[in-house]
Amino acid sequence: MRGGQTTKGHVLANVLGRPAITHLAPGNTSDVRTAPEVLAADPGRLKRLMADRGYDADRLRRNLKAAHTTSVIPGTRSRKRPIRSDQRRYHDRWRVEATFCKLKDRPVRE
Repeated sequence: MRGGQTTKGHVLANVLGRPAITHLAPGNTSDVRTAPEVLAADPGRLKRLMADRGYDADRLRRNLKAAHTTSVIPGTRSRKRPIRSDQRRYHDRWRVEATFCKLKDRPVRE
């Protein structure tokens, strides 16, 4: 797999936005397909998963519910029945986005 701007980064971060688990995937894979692999790497138990609309899938939501994890994932606009999500908590996603910015802006040392 080559790195660069087309590579997708998946990160499980703590409340402060510090990455706990990082996973790189090719840019042509969907977020939902990569999510189970990333979640399986988590050694602890997640209380809450905040993710963007790319992770909106019924199967992922069922798996999170079975693991007693609250999903804070807004539904896609194409859903026939809208899904309610906690918008107040979803606004805290900026911490993870800031982590991505920091990781992408660092120079590569060879």
